[in-house]
Amino acid sequence: MSASDSAAPGGLAVVTVTYSPGEHLEHFITTLAHATSEKPQVILADNGSVDGVPELVAEANSHVRLLRTGGNIGYGGAINRAVAEIDPSIEFVVIANPDIRWGTDSIDKLLEAAKRWPRAGALGPMVLEPDGSVYPSARSVPGLLDGAGHAILGTVWPGNPWTRRYRQENEEISERTVGWLSGSCLLVRRAAFDSIEGFDSRYFMYMEDVDFGDRMGKAGWHNVFVPTAEVTHAKGHAAGRHPEVMLPAHHASAYRFQADRHPHWWQAPLRLALRAGLAIRSRIAVRSALRELAREQGRQA
Repeated sequence: MSASDSAAPGGLAVVTVTYSPGEHLEHFITTLAHATSEKPQVILADNGSVDGVPELVAEANSHVRLLRTGGNIGYGGAINRAVAEIDPSIEFVVIANPDIRWGTDSIDKLLEAAKRWPRAGALGPMVLEPDGSVYPSARSVPGLLDGAGHAILGTVWPGNPWTRRYRQENEEISERTVGWLSGSCLLVRRAAFDSIEGFDSRYFMYMEDVDFGDRMGKAGWHNVFVPTAEVTHAKGHAAGRHPEVMLPAHHASAYRFQADRHPHWWQAPLRLALRAGLAIRSRIAVRSALRELAREQGRQA
C-alpha cells in the first residue's frame, strides 16, 4: 500500500499503538464513528500483539490498516512509524491510545479549536476516568524541583505542593494554552509534528508526551487544552499487566527528561540525587504493584 492510500479524506488521519489491546480496540473503533464527521483512515501501529485483536479489527473495518512495527519499539517510536505512512498533505493527525473511548463530536471539536488557534501544534481534549472523574491531562512542564518532588512523592503524598503545581488541578477548566498535553489523545498539526521530528523514540514509554509538548512549545507552537471535547481513557491496560517492565520504564523516562534539560557538569550532583531517588521509588512501586496484581489474580481464581 502506498503512502497516498493511507491518506484520509478531509485532511485527517488517526493513529494508535497496539500491544494486545483486547476489547479496548473495538470500543476505540466503534466510538470513533461518533467523534467526527470525517471518514479518517486509521493506522494501527502494532508493537507485537499476541491476542489477534488488531488483525481482527483491521479485517473487519475497511478504513483500518494494520502496520507491524517489527517488535516492541515503544509508544513514541511506533507513532513516528505510523505518521510516516500518512500522506504529508494531510493536515491533522489524531494520536491516541487504543483504550480511548470517544465522546460525541470530540474530534470535530478539536478541529474547530484548531481553526481558532492557528499556531496550535497539539490540541488535547478533556480526559475522563472510567468513573467519570476528570484526569489532569493538561499540565505545566515540570522543572527539576517540581519534577523530582512529584516523581518521588506523588504516590505517597499526593497533595504535596510540587505535584499540585505540576498537575495544575486548581486551574480553571477552560480552553487555554498549557505546557503539555496527555499523549493518550492528541490532535496534532502535521506541520508542527514534522517541525520537531515527532516523538523522541528514546522514551520507550511515559514522559514522551511531556517531552513532545515541551519541544513543541520551544519551537514556537502552542499546546491547547480543549475541554469541550471529551474522551474516556480506560488507562493502563498494558502497564497494569506488566508493572515490572512499565514502572521502571516510567522512572527511567522521568530521569531522562530532567537529565536532558540539566546536562551541565555542575548539575551532576542533582542528576545523581534524582537517579537514586527514582531508583528507590521504582523498586518500591514495582513490589507494590506485583503484590496488588497477585492479590487480584487470587481473587479471580
